[in-house]
Amino acid sequence: MAVQHETELYAPLKAFFEARGYVIRSEVRHCDLVGIHPDQEEPLIVELKKTFNLSLLLQGLERQKLSSEVYLAVERNRPKKGAHNQKWNEITLLCRKLGLGLITVTRYKTKSPFIEVLCSPGDKVFVPAPKVIKTRAARLLHEFHERSGDYNVGGSHGKKLVTAYRERALRVASALRDGGIMAPREVRASSGVGTAADILQRNYYGWFDRVARGRYALTPAGVKALHEYAAVIEGMPAGATAAAAAAEVLEPADD
Repeated sequence: MAVQHETELYAPLKAFFEARGYVIRSEVRHCDLVGIHPDQEEPLIVELKKTFNLSLLLQGLERQKLSSEVYLAVERNRPKKGAHNQKWNEITLLCRKLGLGLITVTRYKTKSPFIEVLCSPGDKVFVPAPKVIKTRAARLLHEFHERSGDYNVGGSHGKKLVTAYRERALRVASALRDGGIMAPREVRASSGVGTAADILQRNYYGWFDRVARGRYALTPAGVKALHEYAAVIEGMPAGATAAAAAAEVLEPADD
């Protein structure tokens, strides 16, 4: 059952820590929940939010100036599948790296809330730096160098990207527009794209039509693409054809 206000998390968390011997007070010097335990020197501090966000994380880091026992507490809302605040493994790892504790509160209509401590402040965790996968890194660099220019806008979603593969396909389409029905070797010579035959045979974008054995023509979709990407074609430097001719086949995975 989703909470309407973060204050709804306070009562179950207070009961949880009181059962473990803490004396709990709320809103002490701007801290949502503060607890004192007879066996601990430092106070317990818990900051509450409906969902995990940057504001909560920064708040937790600020509270570490007051105590090393700082927890972040959020609702665990089961219906919100796929939401960023449901990636608990990643969020827990982040909190561990920062020395923060993380608690989730799951509320129900007919039974008591369930409190789960995903990690505690100061949990010892060895987190090695992510290992670079050399093959993926090589593909990244290859794609970067094989593009003739910057034809996309960073942060775009749901838009067709101008990849190195699309650039080659556009050059092939341009050659067919200018030359009419052509053989792959003729397209390769005219476009400067060494992988022209493969691009024609794959026909990934539906721009090419095999009208006879070893003969290709441009489809209406190809004509439309040449109009759509006219600015890209005009912006391609003349020297790009030489690079395209020497390049390996690129998968159109970025489209």
